Amino acid sequence: MKNSIGLVARRAPGVSYDYMAELHTSPNQRLMIAEVNRFYNTDIVVMDAMKAFVRGGPERGEAVEPNLLLASRDRVAIDAVGVAILRSYGATKEVMKGNIFNLEQIRRAAEFGVGVKSASAIRLVPLNAESIDITNRVEDILQSQG
Repeated sequence: MKNSIGLVARRAPGVSYDYMAELHTSPNQRLMIAEVNRFYNTDIVVMDAMKAFVRGGPERGEAVEPNLLLASRDRVAIDAVGVAILRSYGATKEVMKGNIFNLEQIRRAAEFGVGVKSASAIRLVPLNAESIDITNRVEDILQSQG
């Protein structure tokens, strides 16, 4: 869902207020990201999970290589799966803490109707034999921590 922020103008024409500065310094950043997602629809969302940061990022930090490419019609579901993938590698305490659907951004987007409301509504489909193991691990995380 964070990619949606690229749709938001830094400044509106004729207005000097910097909306991106507000977003990036706000303690409500995750809730604001969820809110932006209310205002448009998607046909498909693709997530490149070939490489991911479990600590640090977006330019440097501790990286892992899930070697996955995800696709969904549901932004909440794909973000929840992304969190489960990060958890499978051990991520920051913020990512690891609590149920996935209680994480601010996911919870709020689900409340807004942007996507699924629970992990039980997510169906993973591995496309080849190599992705079956990670699919099973992610499903286990979604079922136990969703």
